[in-house]
Amino acid sequence: MSKKVPETLALRVLKKCEIPFEVFEYKYEPRGGTRVSSRELGVDEHVCIKTIILETDAKEPFIVLMHGDLEISTKNMARILGVKSVKPCEPAVADKHSGYQVGGTSPFGTKRRMRVFVESTILDEPFIYINAGHRGLLVKINPKDISKALPIEPVQVGVKE
Repeated sequence: MSKKVPETLALRVLKKCEIPFEVFEYKYEPRGGTRVSSRELGVDEHVCIKTIILETDAKEPFIVLMHGDLEISTKNMARILGVKSVKPCEPAVADKHSGYQVGGTSPFGTKRRMRVFVESTILDEPFIYINAGHRGLLVKINPKDISKALPIEPVQVGVKE
């Protein structure tokens, strides 16, 4: 693409933490999610990682990084956290916590510091594509590098759609 790539806070965090990355742009489609980004980049949806902001029943927000082709078992996540229930944040609330727009949410450089849980099998991938803080903008990184920028907690809460 001929236009300049936006210099997002997420990209600045990756640079500051000396995490190697490659930027990819694609045509964003509302509600398209990882299905669209994987199609546009010509990669398996499994390596396109979703950044989902959820909240506990006490309204405490947290992030889960999940494979694009899997869903989050909120029941299992609640059990891990020792709370009654968890659910995805409403988009406006998620935007407020992250400082990003839903569809462009990155776990790097969020406005509010939140716990970050990562589906453990993501860490086994040789590389992943994850949002870079702007709709239609992904970075390809080694998932083992995530912990250089964020304190992560591996979990097993992914289920097939």
